[in-house]
Order: sequence, then structure tokens, then C-alpha cells
Amino acid sequence: MNRVCSIFAQLLQLFPREKFQQAVNQQKGDRHGRGFTCWGQFTAMLFCQLGQAKSLREICNGLMAIEGKLKHLGIGQAPNKSTLAYANEHRPWQVYQTVFEQLLEKCYSLARGKKKFRFHNKLLSLDSTSIDLCATLFDWAKYKRTKGAVKVHLLLDNEGYLPCFACLTDGKSHDITAARTMHFQPGTIVVMDKGYVHYDWWNELSQQGVYFVTRLKKDLKWKELKRRPVPTNSAILRDQIIEIRPYRRNYTLQLRVVTKWDAEKQEEIQFLTNHLEFGTTTIARIYKERWQIEIFFKSLKQLLRVKTFVGTSANALKTQIWTALIAMLILKYLKLRSSFGWSLSNLVALLRQQLFVYRDLYQWIDDPFQAPPALSGIHDGQLTLDW
Repeated sequence: MNRVCSIFAQLLQLFPREKFQQAVNQQKGDRHGRGFTCWGQFTAMLFCQLGQAKSLREICNGLMAIEGKLKHLGIGQAPNKSTLAYANEHRPWQVYQTVFEQLLEKCYSLARGKKKFRFHNKLLSLDSTSIDLCATLFDWAKYKRTKGAVKVHLLLDNEGYLPCFACLTDGKSHDITAARTMHFQPGTIVVMDKGYVHYDWWNELSQQGVYFVTRLKKDLKWKELKRRPVPTNSAILRDQIIEIRPYRRNYTLQLRVVTKWDAEKQEEIQFLTNHLEFGTTTIARIYKERWQIEIFFKSLKQLLRVKTFVGTSANALKTQIWTALIAMLILKYLKLRSSFGWSLSNLVALLRQQLFVYRDLYQWIDDPFQAPPALSGIHDGQLTLDW
């Protein structure tokens, strides 16, 4: 006999109520709640992400349709549209940022040791993505006269490809402004694109013992100090130690340029780094690993609800994006726990169909096409029709 709760309820068990309530109390999230708690809001918004609901009506009606099963989720009844809309507009979104960080600790315990490189340095990819918004509805998200936008600035950890830090800004904020608010442990390697060129920041990273790998901009002025030997029979063309003298600065930057021949595009690619010890092929592989954050952004936009929003206020939008990041962590957690070769797209599609099925979650992610225990053998002994 099947004695497990629904898959959605088992996913909610990843968030201990005591820790969740601590985050709520810290931000005073349940103040003036009037019976609808932050847990109810979190359940509804997580259902929006995992159940692929496109509007407040779909969220509320979807939960109302399974009203008999709501108590095991920790909520008494499905919220009204106006109640959920008011909560999204006024409940502090910082609650869900804290919940995101709590779940990240669980994911790290599974991802530890799962990385491609042999060096012990932590490898992080830094990038941002813009989400277009209607300027008339989202008038607070300044970008252009007829177009609004919000930026998601993200750090992706190479160990398990987990989003370890995120912040949200309007579309006008420059990438380097958000990057300079981040703090890294000494020995960390940060890989980024050419949008993060800033001499003062590079100098700060070097003084803190933090390494970076990026692409060399063509208009960057530098002087070659030394040319190193390169591996034979490889795509590496040059390995140069260079010096950059920023204008009106009292310091110089001693960096390294590694030039590689791209046979597919038939062009040279130049990588810039302050790490002088790694091999040239390792530097090239590190930058290639930056593509994983592009894949993450693509999955976030295609598989979860971050392009259509159920509220127009800044608080409602940030709440929805943070719950989307939490949902992405859930998917990453399930992939790390599973022995089945899931792709994120297949996992999202099947999880949406199985969300309120009563079966063991961890048996299902290991063998998703096995019938539930209560249904096994249900067709045994049926008559076959001879057509």
C-alpha cells in the first residue's frame, strides 16, 4: 500500500519549517498576514514555477482543483487571486533570498567533489542576463524610453554548476557595478566575458589573491614584457606576460595573454588572466567553462517563469525571480540525487505531470518510467480483445 505523500509535498520537505520561519521572522514577513502566511505564498509561487502556471488565475485555480490535498502541503485552502497578488506586492522578497541560501547549503553537500578540473581552486563564472519588461507596466525598471528591463547578476559555481550568488538590478545598471559588490575567497578563479573590464577592480582582485580569466579586448593598450614557450603540436600560438599602465593611476597591472587558434571559426582567441602559473591549455579550458552560465540562463528562461510575471511591482517581480532560482536549485538537487541521466528539460516536463502523484520522489527520479507501487499489476489478468 502506498504510504507516501505527493511529490510536491516531498519537495516542500526540502525546506524545514523551523528554518523557513526563522527567515520569515527575520524579515517580519508575516506581519499583517491576516491568515495567509509566507509559507502559503511560497507554496503558491513554487507551484507557479514547477506547475508552469502563467497567471494568478492559473495558480489559484490549479491549487483549488486539488483542494482535498492541500493540507499535507501545510496550507488550509487555496488563496484568492487578490490575496496572492497583495502578498506578492507587499511581503518582503528577502525572505525567499534567505530560503534560497538555505537550500544552497544542501545542494553543496551533494555537489562536493563533482568538478572537471584537478586544481583545488574554486572556479566561479560571473555574468548577467537581461529580462525585457513593458515600460508602461514596469515603470520602475528603467532601461530605455519605450522599454523596461531587469538584470539578473549571477555567480555559477563550477562544482555542481550551482548558482551560488544572485542579485537583481534595473536594466541600466552596469555589470561591473554589481560585480564590485561581490566578495571572493583568496585563491578563487572568476571567469567572465569582456563586459567586466575595469582596471581598479582587477587590481583589487589581484591584491586579494583572487584570479580572473577573461577575453582580451582589442582596444586594450598593453606592453609585452616576456614571451614564454608554448606546447608543441597544440592550438596555443602565444603565451605573453604583459604590463598595463592605467591612465592617471599609481599602479601597474602585470597580466598574461594566452592566444589560441580557433579552427572552427578560423580566428585567434586571446585570453587575459592574472594567473601566471597555470598551463596555457588550462587557461583556455577555464574560459570555455564560462559557457555553462550561458546554459544556465537559457534553462532559467525557457523552463521556468521569469519572462511572464504575475505582478507588476518591483517586490512581486523579485519574489517571482527568487522563487524561480529556488526552483532551479530544486532541479539541480534532484539531478545530483538521481542515478538516472536527466536533462533539465525532461525533468521539468515530467515533474509537472507528476507533481500531485502519490509516489516516492527519490525512487521516481531514479526510475521515472516504472509504474507506482499501488498500480503495479493492476492490468494483470485482464481479458485481451481479439480484433
